[in-house]
Amino acid sequence: MAVTNDDVGRDRQFATTLSHGLDILLAFRVGDAMLGNRDFVQRTGLSKSAVSRLTHTLTLLGFLRHDRAQAKYRLGAPALAMSYPLLAGLPVRQVARPMMKALADQIGGAVSLGLRDRIQMIYIETARSTDNLLLTPDIGAGLPMLTTAMGRAWLCHAPAGERDAVLNRLRLADADAVSRALPLLARARESLASKGYCTNRAEWRHDGYGLAVPLCKPIHGMHFVLNCGVPVGQESFGIVERRVAPGLLGLARSIESAMGLVAMA
Repeated sequence: MAVTNDDVGRDRQFATTLSHGLDILLAFRVGDAMLGNRDFVQRTGLSKSAVSRLTHTLTLLGFLRHDRAQAKYRLGAPALAMSYPLLAGLPVRQVARPMMKALADQIGGAVSLGLRDRIQMIYIETARSTDNLLLTPDIGAGLPMLTTAMGRAWLCHAPAGERDAVLNRLRLADADAVSRALPLLARARESLASKGYCTNRAEWRHDGYGLAVPLCKPIHGMHFVLNCGVPVGQESFGIVERRVAPGLLGLARSIESAMGLVAMA
């Protein structure tokens, strides 16, 4: 979504054209191999002429690749290269990776580490017991905030000001969705306070249960959340919860210890 905040509009240092160009790149979602100018217009709210200029410029710079036959664009290699310095600069990934893989093998599911990007959660590391899982998260995959265990854990753990700002942005995107989610968020806060984790009982995807635990303190100013995804099978959610939750909580404490974090009293 293109930037429309009034405060930004009054900021003389804000580079609007740059912001719009980034909106074009961020319009791609999981499963989008190619997008056309019409797609960019719909997803960013920018005019046709602005989108045309931006896609032309981004193509010349290599961030987009133009498929003339289909009159659509693919992301170019520079878009991928931009993410590497961020990922390489997050030592928590290297610390967590072997422990995440061990838990994924133990529970027969997927274990991921994520952080917030605007109004969604993004996986920065993931491990799974087998590549044949129906649940196939990967690094860079985005998750909705309101209907996933990871998103709920972030919303329940983040500082009030940051949380409220995100909820306001979510309301601008879909006020009805936020209204429906508020009772579930209240229950998620109770679960986090009493059990130490939040859950998703196949509410986001019908084929998977989710449990999520926020790390106790931010790292480099970012709040990280661990989650487990387990395929829905013959086990009820209650059985899955009892089987998975202790290992997930233990994983979070192990990562916190390895990173030198101290749990709040």
